[in-house]
This record gives sequence, structure tokens and C-alpha cells, in this order.
Amino acid sequence: MPNLKEVRNRIVSVGSTMQITSAMKMVSAAKLKRAQDAITQMRPYANKLQEILQNVSSSLDTSENAYARNTPAKNILLIAISSNRGLAGGFNANIIKKTWSLIKNDYQGENVSVICIGKKVNDAFKRTNYGIVGTDLPHNLNEIFDRLNYENVAPIAEKIMEAFVKNEFDKVVLVYNQFKNAAVQIVQAEQFLPIESATPNETSATSTDYIFEPNKEFIVSDLIPRSLKTQFYKALLDSLASEHGARMTAMHKATDNAKEMLRNLKISYNKARQTAITTEILEIVAGAEALNG
Repeated sequence: MPNLKEVRNRIVSVGSTMQITSAMKMVSAAKLKRAQDAITQMRPYANKLQEILQNVSSSLDTSENAYARNTPAKNILLIAISSNRGLAGGFNANIIKKTWSLIKNDYQGENVSVICIGKKVNDAFKRTNYGIVGTDLPHNLNEIFDRLNYENVAPIAEKIMEAFVKNEFDKVVLVYNQFKNAAVQIVQAEQFLPIESATPNETSATSTDYIFEPNKEFIVSDLIPRSLKTQFYKALLDSLASEHGARMTAMHKATDNAKEMLRNLKISYNKARQTAITTEILEIVAGAEALNG
């Protein structure tokens, strides 16, 4: 049976931890509302734009569209998106695990490079051989979540697209958590480049025959890059909303566990206190009996 001082110290420690996790849960809930509104408003536009992009790409020749390519993928670029902070359950671990799975299974034997967005995934890959070498591609992207908007994201996407056009990479894949709700995040490995064309088996809405205005050249030079930047921005918004949802859920469970532990500790404290009182009474009674005897 632990002594009273040890139990009392543990009660104070668990109580302080519960206050911290409860505060973090409320902060994440407030941030989740803003991030969720941003991605739910962005997703229909991004999905429709990507649908049009696939259809336009299928109507263009490979020579007309620099972002479509049919060559074998030998040089692979993985863009892994995590968070800068922990205490979010399996949010970051799932991205790291998925990225390693792609390297070891899907792209085994290929020349794989990894761009890390977020401190946690950067820490996981900074001492490996998959880091980016050179200055053309973006580095130190951990601060992008501090001011996440389209204006700050577009230059990053442009550099990646330029590297693809220059044949530095044959395939670019986004690895991120897609937001479903506060408790569920789906790990996605989404092909960013080359653009996937619409297949004949898809719906008639996807395979609509568009009239190009003003011309195909303008579509290639303006609409396709804009759509790719929007797709990249959507992945970051998805990841941000997923992070806050995962952290809110994790802190909610941590608070519940702290409450349960606190309840058990108080029971242990009361038992230890009752045992100490009983022992003192027995010693007093035994002493009195000895004096009377």
C-alpha cells in the first residue's frame, strides 16, 4: 500500500495533466472549426476543377501538355505532409508509415526522393538518403502552416511543377491525411503529376467534350497549372483539418483517462488514509491496555 504523500503527489500531478489536456482539446476544437470550414468550402471547387483537368488532359496530346507523360516512372518524388507538433494520436505516425511503405513496396528499386512538409515527417527522414539535394526545390517548409493560404502555397507548387517539366522527376505523389470527420482521417497517396487522364469507363459528365476558349495553348499555360496548385493547396488544407481533428480526439481521450486515473487514485488515497487511522487507533488502544496491565 503506497503512503499518503506518494498518492497525494500523484493526484496533484494527474490533476495538472488533466487541466492541460482539457485546455488543448478546447483549443483544437476552436481551430478545427475554422480548418473544417476552409476544406469543406474548398473541396467541391477543387474536385470539379480536377475533373475538368482530367478531361482536358485526355483531349490533348502528350506533346501539347507538359504535365502529362507516359514514360516509365524511374525518378519518384514523394511529398509527405505531417504536422509540426505531436500529441495528435497516430496522425504523424500514419504518414511516416505510409511513406516508408511506398518506398519499400510500391517504388522498390526506383530513385525515390522525399519532400517533407511538417517537422515530424522531416525529423523522420532528415537522416536518410531520400532527402532533396540542390536548391531548386523547396526546403524548410515547416512554417507553411503558420500562414496557410493560396498565395504562400502556389510558389511551392510551381517549383515542383517546374522540376517535373524539366524531367527531374517522372512521378510526383502527395502523401497526406484526408479529413473525413473529427475522429476519422484517411491516409491518401494521391498522384499529383503526371496528370491522370479520364478513362472511357468513367461517367459521361467526366468525359464531356469541351469547346476550348480561347484555345488549347491557353488551357495548358493557365488552367492546368492553376488546377495543380489548387490540388496541392487542398491537400494541405485536408492535412491541417485532420491534424486538429486528431489532436482534439486524442486530448479528449487523454482527459477521460486522466479522470478515471484520478478517481482510482482518490480511492487508493482514502484506503491508505483509513488504514493509517486504523493503525493509529490500534496502537493507542494497545498502549492503553499495556498501561492498565
